Amino acid sequence: MKANQATWPITTMARLLKVSTSGFYAWLGRGPSKRALSDMDLLARIRAIHARSRGTYGMPRIHVELVDQGVHVGRKRVARLMRIAGLCGVSRRRWITTTRRQPDARPAPDLVQRHFSADAPNRLWVADATYVPTGEGFLYLAVVLDVFSRRIVGWSMSNHLYTELMLRALDMALAQRRPDGGSTTPTRVASTRRSPSAGAAARLACVCRWGR
Repeated sequence: MKANQATWPITTMARLLKVSTSGFYAWLGRGPSKRALSDMDLLARIRAIHARSRGTYGMPRIHVELVDQGVHVGRKRVARLMRIAGLCGVSRRRWITTTRRQPDARPAPDLVQRHFSADAPNRLWVADATYVPTGEGFLYLAVVLDVFSRRIVGWSMSNHLYTELMLRALDMALAQRRPDGGSTTPTRVASTRRSPSAGAAARLACVCRWGR
């Protein structure tokens, strides 16, 4: 009512809120309560701790700091004041596992010997997979890149990170670079995945043979 008294009549707001005008004016004439003054002092401490942490501390760590300073306060009260002031911390992002290593899998041979350079198109492709956070979960993206042109020649996206994801990206690259069955496939394909499945290894081996 106090915030809107310049816009709406006090009597109208009192009737809508079902409070008395005399009670409102009595409240208006009183100063801040002890609880309000205590909240103001506590919020000043919270702001100082939050600023010293460069905005990274959330309620749990700020509560610990307050206790260390000798301030006896509950976690819920700290959370309430931080919410009112619009203060929040920075939480660590959960690490998303994109590779599940098979215990009996052998590392794939390094076909390029860590030399990631090419003097012409389709001499070397590199492949990798990552994840993209969305409002409905994570999508996984696999790409195949031509090292010489730095262009994406194949890609695939799915809600899982199975072998087919990378194979679909490789199939797209092969279709785009060999549309007429020509011999334009790369002489080497390198992947950051150290333990491809048998199907993936066979597909990469075929690509290497075609390029020779």
